[in-house]
Amino acid sequence: MNEQMKMLGRASLSLLLLALAACGGDATAPGETLRPVRYFMVDADSGMRVRSFSGLSKSSTESRISFKVAGTVTTVAVQIGQRLQAGDLIAELDRATFALQTQQAEAALVEARANFRRAEANYERTKGLYANDNASLNDLESARASAESAEAMVESASKALEIARLNESYTRLVADTDCSIASLDVEVNENVAAGQQIAVVSCGDQFEVTVDLPESLIGSVNVGTDATIQFGAIPDRTFFGKVSEVAVASAAGTAGFPVVIRILEKSAALRSGLAADVSFLFSADEADGTYVLPVTAVVNNSEGTYVFIAEPGGNGEAIVRRRPVQLGELTQLGIEIVDGVSIGDRVITAGISVIRDGQRVLLEADE
Repeated sequence: MNEQMKMLGRASLSLLLLALAACGGDATAPGETLRPVRYFMVDADSGMRVRSFSGLSKSSTESRISFKVAGTVTTVAVQIGQRLQAGDLIAELDRATFALQTQQAEAALVEARANFRRAEANYERTKGLYANDNASLNDLESARASAESAEAMVESASKALEIARLNESYTRLVADTDCSIASLDVEVNENVAAGQQIAVVSCGDQFEVTVDLPESLIGSVNVGTDATIQFGAIPDRTFFGKVSEVAVASAAGTAGFPVVIRILEKSAALRSGLAADVSFLFSADEADGTYVLPVTAVVNNSEGTYVFIAEPGGNGEAIVRRRPVQLGELTQLGIEIVDGVSIGDRVITAGISVIRDGQRVLLEADE
């Protein structure tokens, strides 16, 4: 009897094990604790991509100054980096020749005025003679023409003197406003031509950066587009800016379109000529299928490159599915996925080292 009871017990245990196996391997035993995982929801904003471009900073009111006349430099009164106030001398030319020209113009004006007085007196005398029939009409008209010509010569000599004085004043190059010297391009005793660059001055404390964008991206940038700027010379600080100018044609000899970004913040560390990295946030076309995920979501090993997708099953639970993906570029926001995910996917970002395909988990959304 005891032997029959033992055989019956073994048969019952075998049937129970077969029943459990028939229920499927993913069944959770009563009381089993599901592993919680964090996930990232792929949405339209996941297609935002960062692109960075190199450029140089400069003052928003930077000017290249020059003399309006040619001559020999006799004085350079500034140094690079020097702060100037309006009216401060920058450089000066030899003014001896211009002073002589001014004196010559002054003498010519004196002579023209004297000739005008004689011609005017002769005209008045001729008018009296003509009134008494002691001068002909031709004499009167000739005297009047001489007076008018002499008057015109006075006007011409006066203008010539004004020009001579202006040219003499142009031998002094002074600052129009408060500024600082960004570069200096001449030395004393150097002969310079009219319009030749003498110095570059930066006025004010507002700066901007110019970068060249390719034709594939220039249409995505408009005046007012936001950007972030970082300088190697100013580590651990990010500046914010807005696009102030967008070129309508590519720069000469290049395929890039110049774009000017105005830096919104002011800083004593900013100056012209600093190398800058300017970053823009571009939205990818949804049809492009490219999205940016956290780097921690991607597994790359001997089995390939893949992510884990959580398929919700209700009550906060989900089934883990492994999905191969194709990677794009590494950006400041994360890693680009050019193929393998779509909007609405829940990509697991934490706990991926201890989960497997087909496992049941509890979902916790990333903050």
